[in-house]
Amino acid sequence: MIVTGVAKEGYCLNCFFAIMYTMNITVITMFPDQFDSFQNHPLVKRAVSKQQLSLQIIDLKDYADGSFRHIDDSPYGGGAGMILRCEPVFRCLDAVRTSDSHVIAFTPSGTTYTQTKAKQLSKISDLILLCGHYEGFDERILSAVTEEISVGDYILSGGELPAMTVIDSIVRLLDGTLKSDSTAEESFEDGLLEYPQYTHPYDFQGMKVPDILLSGHAEKIRRWKRKESLRKTMQKRPDLLTAATLTKEDEELLKEISHEE
Repeated sequence: MIVTGVAKEGYCLNCFFAIMYTMNITVITMFPDQFDSFQNHPLVKRAVSKQQLSLQIIDLKDYADGSFRHIDDSPYGGGAGMILRCEPVFRCLDAVRTSDSHVIAFTPSGTTYTQTKAKQLSKISDLILLCGHYEGFDERILSAVTEEISVGDYILSGGELPAMTVIDSIVRLLDGTLKSDSTAEESFEDGLLEYPQYTHPYDFQGMKVPDILLSGHAEKIRRWKRKESLRKTMQKRPDLLTAATLTKEDEELLKEISHEE
């Protein structure tokens, strides 16, 4: 087991995490080495140093029986590939799960992951992320999870990348990990794509920064940003507009955009 965060002598490890950290995330995986560099990412390290996060990486093979530590087997009824076995997964969950644990399995049938879900998960104090592999889980394993999540309609070799995606999206929302205004106007925060952004130089190969951003007029800049956010969403992700809560000003700006287009 790899643990980011060190317990003081005399403390129960799980109790210490609960006392000292805002969030405890436990990852159950067949390939713990995949998380070595991830744990050294500045965002994760900052959250740990600020005691906002305890990240535990559990090797599922440690809970397999036999000298070969088999955690997979061929499926009943035939079929290609191997299936993750029940026994090691349930043993591991029994060892790490508490009454407060929210257990997530990454599956194709899971709910599609969104920024809204990231916000919801960032409020949970104890998360367990179960990474599958091979052809998937023995179906009985899913009876032990709180929910299933999918990061998209495509196939990956395992749940490790989805787990990192979820952790990254959650950790950046924890208080003190990033500056509060760093996440306030990002894409999807209000259901829309973020407005275009620019930095130096003002003129690059004939492509100039919009003059309004240099005007110093705060209200005009605010309105421009909102308008361009709506324009970008309408052009690239119109599906988001149908679900977004739009203000009267938004409706007026959309009319202006439609006229301009």
